[in-house]
Amino acid sequence: MNEKNQERDVYVAIADPTRRKLLRLLADAKELPLHELTAQFQMGRTAVSKHLAILKEAGLVADRKVGRETRYRLNAAPLQEIKDWVSFYEKFWNEKVALLKNLLSEE
Repeated sequence: MNEKNQERDVYVAIADPTRRKLLRLLADAKELPLHELTAQFQMGRTAVSKHLAILKEAGLVADRKVGRETRYRLNAAPLQEIKDWVSFYEKFWNEKVALLKNLLSEE
């Protein structure tokens, strides 16, 4: 898989803590301009823009121009794939814990 395709993968996009923080910030607001997002990090505007570009390629972020400013907003729909994947393992472990409890209560 080449690097460009990996950037579009939702799992790769959320693997980075900076990108997860960006998603959290966008989840708490309708939309935010780049300068407000950049103020939340100890990195430059270009670095934040690169993270946003990866999130955008994964479909997690949408942007729009308002004059000279770019505003970003969350598109949480692609996160459903991750929720479904995690919920499978949550069910798996809940069943294993219930089985263990039953075994322990028999003794």
